[in-house]
Amino acid sequence: MTLDLANLPDDLSLLKQIVADLAAALQDRDALLKELEHQLAVLRRHQFGRKSEKIDAAQLLLAFAGLEDAEPQAPPPPPNKRAKRKGHGRKPLPEDLPRERIEHDLAPDAKHCDKCGAALTKIGEDVTRQLDYVPASLVVREHARAKYACPQCEETVVVAPLPPQPIEKGLPGAGLLAHVLVSKYADHLPLHRQERIFKRHGVELSRSTLCNWVRDCATLLNPIVAAMTRQVLASTRIHTDDTPVPVRDRLYPKATRTGRFWVYRGDDAHAYTIFDYTPTRKRDGPVRFLDGYKGYLQADAFTGYDGIYAGGQVTEVACWAHARRKFFEASNTDRERAHTALAFIGQLYDIERQARDDELDAEARGKLRTAHARPVLEQFRRWLDAQALATVPKSPIGGAIGYALGQWTALCRYLDDGDLEIDNNAAERALRRIAVGRKNWLFAGNDNGGHRAAIIYSLIATCQRHGVEPFAYLRDVLGRVATHPSSGIAVLLPDNWKAAQAAIVANAQHSQPSPLTPAPATA
Repeated sequence: MTLDLANLPDDLSLLKQIVADLAAALQDRDALLKELEHQLAVLRRHQFGRKSEKIDAAQLLLAFAGLEDAEPQAPPPPPNKRAKRKGHGRKPLPEDLPRERIEHDLAPDAKHCDKCGAALTKIGEDVTRQLDYVPASLVVREHARAKYACPQCEETVVVAPLPPQPIEKGLPGAGLLAHVLVSKYADHLPLHRQERIFKRHGVELSRSTLCNWVRDCATLLNPIVAAMTRQVLASTRIHTDDTPVPVRDRLYPKATRTGRFWVYRGDDAHAYTIFDYTPTRKRDGPVRFLDGYKGYLQADAFTGYDGIYAGGQVTEVACWAHARRKFFEASNTDRERAHTALAFIGQLYDIERQARDDELDAEARGKLRTAHARPVLEQFRRWLDAQALATVPKSPIGGAIGYALGQWTALCRYLDDGDLEIDNNAAERALRRIAVGRKNWLFAGNDNGGHRAAIIYSLIATCQRHGVEPFAYLRDVLGRVATHPSSGIAVLLPDNWKAAQAAIVANAQHSQPSPLTPAPATA
């Protein structure tokens, strides 16, 4: 609005209207300024600040001080017993590492007593253990197949069969293939860097060759991931989340478009972590993957899940970490109310921490939540309702309050079952491997590359979840899966493979004679 201050109208009603219009314009401008300040603070924190959402405890106490007279306080959570701190000494070296013994003895002229000159007698030894590194090396493994011919019939020639190989008539062995997969998808080493590393070892392997090996390995391993997927869909709860990934596509202005990696994490009884790739973030990706699933689904407030919940077979469980993050970001523009909300949420997490420190089972954790978390949630809901009436919905704090109220039923769902988690951090942690890898390999070559990456990420993530060394697992499985019967594919799942390896080691140790057992008499 432009005003000529030297020629204002004399009409009182018109002047009042002008003042009202100016006040409204000023209010809109203030709201826009706060929104821009909020966006700038979020961007600066994302780019330069710390990712932790911790708030000074003293500020949270000040935020709660104003509530003491307004409402009765919820019962305090049980005292938090700090977990026993682990020692800071040097951890023992793994027993399964190869040992190389190097003996150091005294010089001959030093084996006499300095006082009496008598010869010294060995009474023992001091052992100092040192961890060393032997660089990786390439080995040429020659398969010599015996060839036989009939001396009578010139046409009869028989050659010993070659054992099944991961890639038929291919150059790499199972160990080399496992190394390439683990280097890229566990250690985030792109293929072009591996190409240079191999060249330093004197072997030239082109990037296209390595890509073909990854493709063939993903095809071999896909049946295992399919079996893992069936197990995840049998879970009572699934954690899911997604993250973007640039995909090469020359049809787009910057030659890249945005694809999507999704993670689906099964419960403890079906402890598998599955990754899925979709070219877009449309709802058809989760709908296809979760087809037929019945149980709890813990995720963010992505609207693509709404159709899944509408069927009634899948129950929505929201994430308190997402709600907390919105209040934390709003603290830049409305510190007092944001910190009050964070203090409420902090009480909920204190209760979860107590359950974890006491190692409570699902039933006991459910009772603890009912006794202590439910009253906190009831008081928090009353506070949110009161604040919503006096808050601009489009402001940062208004958006945080609106998100919490809109998701309230799903946010409180974790009270219904002690097996449920308060947040979806398990899925977010699983996606970190994608975020770290994305900074190194920068983009996926195409949609097929995204699907292959999802297969290998699923196996590596599940191996790490079960404490299985990914290289040892892939080296063994790649040498067996090509000829393994599909009906027994469950044997190759990482947890079953780990159990089988442990049984082999136990049987080997059991079969070895004890040093106290006398040797059998000879005839």
